[in-house]
Amino acid sequence: MNVVVSQNVKDSIDVNNLPAHVAVIMDGNGRWAKQQGFKDRIFGHRHAIAAVRETIEGCGELGIKYLTLYAFSTENWNRPAAEVKALMSLLVSAIHDELPGMMKNQIRLKAIGDLASLPKSSQKELQSAMDQTAANKGLTLVLALSYSGKWDLTQATQKIAQKVAAGEIAALDVDANVINAHLSTAGMPDPDLMIRTGGDHRISNFMLWQLAYAELYIFEELFWPDFRKVNLHQAIVDFQMRERRFGKTSEQVKREG
Repeated sequence: MNVVVSQNVKDSIDVNNLPAHVAVIMDGNGRWAKQQGFKDRIFGHRHAIAAVRETIEGCGELGIKYLTLYAFSTENWNRPAAEVKALMSLLVSAIHDELPGMMKNQIRLKAIGDLASLPKSSQKELQSAMDQTAANKGLTLVLALSYSGKWDLTQATQKIAQKVAAGEIAALDVDANVINAHLSTAGMPDPDLMIRTGGDHRISNFMLWQLAYAELYIFEELFWPDFRKVNLHQAIVDFQMRERRFGKTSEQVKREG
């Protein structure tokens, strides 16, 4: 259930109990466009830039370390060619336009996914921005592009299998730590909080391994283009009200706390 909060909900946030990593499924752009009377879904994607900017700023202001945005899934390649082309063009322009702000606010840009499948222009703009922001010390912004959880597990399994075949790793030594080290998110903490707009109650092939113990927060009637800092704050307040047991009992958690 969503918690109803006021605009000053930020004051309710315990800065000593923040999620280290927030992941977001930015859903509802097309439905938002239709709701606003636009026939072309790309209008929703263009108006979503403000939501992305507010979410990045909100996480940076709070001191959250990692923010991953599910920007383009492996399955999204199946959308109409015109929409895919427009999305790729929007990606290039958005990265270019937002780079000065990322530098100013010490945001480090990373990307996960089958990046080689992106158009060359997108790859070039993305790599340039990642190189320029690599030394920044603030929020790490991770774009999941041409990404799916199944793809991530598949590529990790292939890498591990190659090392087992080469004698670099014994098959019986393959454990959760080895798998973590070969996922595209290696070196990052798993998401503590996953936010989804648009009302759907599923993770849509997003970070299947990494979301094992994430707290999920669904905005039932809010489409992504309308997402603002107050909504981020709302989700974080709700996150902080939950008891995270990780398989233990409430009594154990309270004793250890």
